Amino acid sequence: MRSRQISCCFTGHRPEKLPWRYREADLRCLSLKRRIADAAEAAYEEGYRHFLCGMALGCDLYFCEAVLALRDQYPDITVEAAVPCPTQADAWALDQRERYTRLVEACDFETLVSAKYTPYCMQRRDRYMVDHASLLIAAFDGTPGGTRYTMQYAMSRGLSIVDLPLTVKEP
Repeated sequence: MRSRQISCCFTGHRPEKLPWRYREADLRCLSLKRRIADAAEAAYEEGYRHFLCGMALGCDLYFCEAVLALRDQYPDITVEAAVPCPTQADAWALDQRERYTRLVEACDFETLVSAKYTPYCMQRRDRYMVDHASLLIAAFDGTPGGTRYTMQYAMSRGLSIVDLPLTVKEP
């Protein structure tokens, strides 16, 4: 696949952990999406060309959309959907399943990390992304869960980390 040195991955919370939940028109969500897009563009400017996304609801899909939009500007970008299992989106609401399908199809690569759902397939997906990247962009609020695990694993593997707070305090 692509060289780790030019690969960037992403981790972030699902809607249940976001203050705005599924309300993407919320100003805090719009701010985070803008900061994700800015971080992806900064990664591109630093030489990153391959972007891995875990395709979970919430922040992962925001990241995927941002990088696909960036690819429209810079065609040397490649986007990889790191899918934990074939049934990842099966229980999602119809609009989110359609969004997921559209985004996976728009990616340059799709890597299926586990042939079926297991209690560890999400963690395995996260490790796959970290193991194939040298930069992690994270939207993290400090709470326990998959995002924290991925950040800790990335630190143990020596990745550079760009931390995007979920909300930014106004001055």
